Formats: sequence, C-alpha cells, structure tokens
Amino acid sequence: MNDKIVVDLNADLGESFGQFKIGNDDALLNIVTSANVACGFHGGDPEVMASTFASAKKKGVAIGAHPGFPDLWGFGRRVMPFSHDEIERIISYQIGAAQALARYAGHRISYVKTHGALGNMFERDPAVATSILNAVERTAPELPLMAISRSHLERLGRERGMTILSEIFADRAYTEDGKLVPRSEDGAVLHDPVFAAERMVRMVKAGAVETRTGKMLPAWIDTICVHGDNPESLDVARKVREALEAEGVQLQSRF
Repeated sequence: MNDKIVVDLNADLGESFGQFKIGNDDALLNIVTSANVACGFHGGDPEVMASTFASAKKKGVAIGAHPGFPDLWGFGRRVMPFSHDEIERIISYQIGAAQALARYAGHRISYVKTHGALGNMFERDPAVATSILNAVERTAPELPLMAISRSHLERLGRERGMTILSEIFADRAYTEDGKLVPRSEDGAVLHDPVFAAERMVRMVKAGAVETRTGKMLPAWIDTICVHGDNPESLDVARKVREALEAEGVQLQSRF
C-alpha cells in the first residue's frame, strides 16, 4: 500500500443496565479507538454511562452518544411507531444525557451514532434520516454523525454540509445492493473472527463493501463497527485490528 490508510475502529458499549451485564466493555476499550455509548433507552443507565465514559477517558478512547428507541426489552432492535418529530426529540434527549454524564466523568462527547432499528431505518428511509439530521443540527450541531456507508443518512448529511463519518460493519453481512442483511435472515451476523478480519482488509483496501456473493460496491469508509453484545465481539475486534495493522492500515479515532 503506497498511501497510508487511516480508519477508526468503533464498538457499541455501555449497554449493561441495573443488574444486567452485557458485553465485555473493559477489554474492548483496549482495542477500539471510539466507543458508542448507550444513552439509557435501549441499554445503559447513569451509572454505566458515567463509568464507561471514565474508562474510555483513561484509555484514550473517543466517545459518542448512541441513541436508540426506548426499548430495553427488545434491545432497541424493534421498529417502534414514533412520528418523525418524536424521533427528533428522543434523539435530542439522549444526546443531552450523554453530554451531561460525559462532562461529569471528565470526558466529552465527540460524535453521534444511532442504534439498532433506529439506525437501520435511516439506511432505507430518507424521512427518518432527515429526522436524525434535524435532531443533531438542533441539539449539537458541532458533533459529527456516524452514518452507514451508502445510506440515506450519509447522502443527505453530506448534502447539508454536515460532518459525516461513513461506517462499515465487521460482523454484519451485506445484500447485493449494499445494504445490511436484516438480522431476521440467516447469516446476517458474522461469527468467524478470521473471516471477518480478512473481509475487512479486502473492504478497506478496495474502498468498498463486500456483498454475500463477493461483489464489491464502492463505499466511503471512515470507521468500522464491531457490535459489543455478540459473544465473539472481543475476538472479532482483536483480529480485525491485527489484520488491518499487518496491512499497514493505521487505526485511530477521527476526533
């Protein structure tokens, strides 16, 4: 590789709440460069948020607000019947909570990334994408926004002149039109760390997303996500980082 490629590696963290433990946050914070922290609606609570922000600060990891639907039972992965205006307000509410607790923990929120069903909806629905953009512009216009590469949110955000970080996924499969395979389908979530790492190297070097049949579709790639709630998350994150660094890719936060 002649030109140095720089990419961020992020994970969805801080999703435990009350007595319920989800993920391996401390170990993942030693690998990733950015952490998307749940804001209390699909996961997380004030105690978890504050401790996750403090740990990220100590380890030099950037943090982002990770708002989702108010759906603890469904982990934010169920579509809920909110209006577009209501979506704006539930996102704004969670951004505010994240900013307050980050400040309390001595860190700062550096970006916004929506979670689960709310995140998947903006990939296919421009009206939901517009609601997310409106919420960030009205609540925290200084913050960049992570958007799934090749999504409506990515396109509309760039058209508005907002700072958009285009995201691909290490542990999710892609359809032939470059969308995420729905979790309801077999093979949507990838569990083999070696395969995930090899695929990430191909995608980053090509500047493309790789579909289930191996087709490469051109895509912006600023950041790679590993989901923190999967049993293989730690191994996937570690293998992805090792494989990219072995190819000369520099892993660092974009903030």
